[in-house]
Amino acid sequence: QVQLVESGGGSVQAGGSLRLSCTASGRIYSSSVMAWFRQGPGKEREFVALIRWHSGSLLYADSVKGRSTISNNNAENTVYLQMNSLKTEDAGVYYCARGSHYSTAQSAYFSWGQGTQVTVAS
Repeated sequence: QVQLVESGGGSVQAGGSLRLSCTASGRIYSSSVMAWFRQGPGKEREFVALIRWHSGSLLYADSVKGRSTISNNNAENTVYLQMNSLKTEDAGVYYCARGSHYSTAQSAYFSWGQGTQVTVAS
C-alpha cells in the first residue's frame, strides 16, 4: 500500500504563498491521478486541483484557478501545490489523494495522506 505524506503547510499572511508537497512511499503509476483536497473550518472537504500522472493533464477548482499550480516530479514520486495570493478562505487542512480516474469526487480516490494545515492571517 503506497503511503502519501504531505508537507509544506504553515501560517502566512493574506497575499502570501506556500508550496505544499506530497510524497508517495512507492512508485506512482502512470495511470494514476493525484489530487489535492482541502477542508476549511466548519466546511466540507472540497476538491482543489488534480494532475494525471502520465499526461500531465490538469484541473483546478474555480476558487483557486489562476492562483495555484499543481505539478509533479516523477523521479521523486512527489506532487506539489504552489499557492499564491492566498486568501483567508484558503485556510484549512490540505489533503493529497491518489486515484485512477480523472475526477473531482472524493469517492474516486482510494489513498489519502494525513493532511497538512494551512493558516492564512488577514
